Amino acid sequence: MDREYIKAKLANLPNLPGSYQMKDKDGEIIYVGKAKNLHNRVNQYFVGAHDFKTTKMVSNIDDFDFVVTASEKEALVLEINLIKKHRPKYNIQFIDDSTYPYIKLTREEYPRLVIARDTRKDKKARYFGPFPDATAARTTLKLLQSMYPFRRCAKLGTKVCLYYHMKQCLGPCCCEVDPEVYRTMADQVTKFLNGDTKEIEKELKQKMLDASERLEFEEANEYKQTLEGISNVIDKQNIEMDSRGSRDVFAWYADRGYMAITGFLVRSGTVLNKEFRLRPLYGDAEEEFDSFLIQYYEEHPAARELVLPNEMNIDTIKEVLDMPVFQPQKGYRQRLIDMCVENAKKQLDLKFEVVEHQDQVTEQAVKQLSELCGRTMHRVELFDNSHISGTFTVAACVVYEDGMPDKKDYRLYKLHTGNSDVDSMKEVLYRRYFRLLKENGHLPDGILVDGGRPQIDAAAEIIHSLNLDLVIMGLVKDDRHSTSALMDEAGNIKEIDRSSGLFFLLTRMQDEVHRVAISYHRKLRDKAQTKSILDEIEGVGPKRKRILLKTFGSFTALKHASEIEIAKVIPQEPAHKVYEALHEEEGGCYNGPDENQGTGETA
Repeated sequence: MDREYIKAKLANLPNLPGSYQMKDKDGEIIYVGKAKNLHNRVNQYFVGAHDFKTTKMVSNIDDFDFVVTASEKEALVLEINLIKKHRPKYNIQFIDDSTYPYIKLTREEYPRLVIARDTRKDKKARYFGPFPDATAARTTLKLLQSMYPFRRCAKLGTKVCLYYHMKQCLGPCCCEVDPEVYRTMADQVTKFLNGDTKEIEKELKQKMLDASERLEFEEANEYKQTLEGISNVIDKQNIEMDSRGSRDVFAWYADRGYMAITGFLVRSGTVLNKEFRLRPLYGDAEEEFDSFLIQYYEEHPAARELVLPNEMNIDTIKEVLDMPVFQPQKGYRQRLIDMCVENAKKQLDLKFEVVEHQDQVTEQAVKQLSELCGRTMHRVELFDNSHISGTFTVAACVVYEDGMPDKKDYRLYKLHTGNSDVDSMKEVLYRRYFRLLKENGHLPDGILVDGGRPQIDAAAEIIHSLNLDLVIMGLVKDDRHSTSALMDEAGNIKEIDRSSGLFFLLTRMQDEVHRVAISYHRKLRDKAQTKSILDEIEGVGPKRKRILLKTFGSFTALKHASEIEIAKVIPQEPAHKVYEALHEEEGGCYNGPDENQGTGETA
């Protein structure tokens, strides 16, 4: 960091709202923030004392940029867009693959009821939920589909399907249906999912009695089972009418350089789900909380009302989020806020010691690795190869930044060098670093190769030919194939204490690069196995291939199936050809085309 340069930039920052971006020595954005006053906010990072976490982040700042905006609202929106684009390592980000299921009512000419997790793809649709789990959502959907004959197929066919004959679809593919019928059903479903089931229950009870009087006992029993299903769904999902309504409640608790965020998703007065995040805190807690909320509601439907702590300033949040926002001082909503804060505090206290210990161990491991290598090793790349007798030869590159995997920078390679591990190492290293040099990419501080002296020499040959100044180390393994030491470029063995954090870090690294390489190898092998046979059989196109694999579960099961079993799935003639091809292949007579392994690098 050029302190005089930074000092000059700090002095000339405007006293205006905007977003600032902290950068490391490689020019990569590592933190994005927003401020009412850029001059005051950014200067706070470089003056005075900070906790350990913020001090660590500031030590990695080599430069910063800023963008002046017309308002704090624009600064917040810009901050979120930059976080989504650059994924800075020090920002609290909403990244969650475990989204909750919703029931979706589409806004098509002939609507459908389906289960959906991504509520942002189709903004015109109506979403009901979230449900606690997929089973609850499927149970409710099944009941609704039995009562309301919405369209089932994703695309309209040319003839009616089984659901039409079961009276669970109106058959718009072949029959004229008044759109008003669908609007009426949509209104009834909306009432049902909002908890108003009295009307439908009354109607079903009357139909059950009428069927009994006509001595149609099977029909009466169906109505009875439907009524029981409604009762069961309501009891399990807690979708009964409640004067306390539906709302999202969020609060935070910050302590010792960490921030815990807790959210309760309340539906009809019942807490269905809980969101929780625990992250290191590098900026202002309230600003980080604002940022989290905006990201959260970019991935989830807006709440009927959002309840937030009374002490925070919600002016900007109200401008950005299109939903009612409440800050209670007493009553039921305040009790929910108190419960959120208490949960955040307890979760932080429970997890803090574990997280802090893990961070300390990882930091110590990176420090030990740097000492062994004689230079700072913030960014490390590992390589491993995988093949079977020279076929489907692949390589994987995994990247670790400060002891943590940086999965967005992982790379996979199809190789052309046969079964020579040394030649494979040369190929993947040349392709990796030639491309990084060509594209001015982010180079590591050093590389670790999974092998002994031959692999190290191969790596050194390529690295030196490209005039790169990188540390090269080899992972030395014991009789049990576990990493026990490091070997440097000169062949010197550097022992590692098995009780040290570095030993466990290297073990995790070795396991990770091996897992990624093996997974990619298996994927290509399985893909080629099915491609080389099924794709070359006359009469078996993509659709029949999918049906076969779906029916039998795997390619192996299909190979063990009889011709009669295959003919139950597809017509007799192609079934006979499939059976013959599979058994010729087993006898070595089938000669499918070689799969073109390609030359590209894939992410």
